[in-house]
Amino acid sequence: MRSKSKKDFAIITNVNDKFLEELESKLHFRADKRIKFVGTVYAQELLKKIRENAYAYFHGHEVGGTNPSLLEALGSTELNLLLDVGFNREVGQEAALYWNKEDGDLANLIDQVDEMDNQQRSEYGLKAKERINSAYSWQLIGEKYKRAWLK
Repeated sequence: MRSKSKKDFAIITNVNDKFLEELESKLHFRADKRIKFVGTVYAQELLKKIRENAYAYFHGHEVGGTNPSLLEALGSTELNLLLDVGFNREVGQEAALYWNKEDGDLANLIDQVDEMDNQQRSEYGLKAKERINSAYSWQLIGEKYKRAWLK
């Protein structure tokens, strides 16, 4: 909400009325017409197309490990903006941009991204696809399992 971006922010997630009301009371997000809660998308092909056509993907997970949605986004979205935690950095490396929870950090990153030209955005997209191909392809994972089982 603090960024100067004119782009819409579509949030694809499970939401319920109680959750939305809590957010509204804290953030007053409904006053910002750019913010759109679109619900959950279960159709994998539709979700893939949304990611492919998105201006950027935001990944805010801060606990866990290698998240499937992050891998899918790196494989299909040109620009990925990830919460700066260890496992997100391990997965995204130089193929993504990172934000933290400090006041204004995400808004500043969004504004910086809005200043990028198409070539810069494309370079991040190419790095992301290469990261997926070099570290998370089914071929590579299968080979690692094969080596582990044959020990």
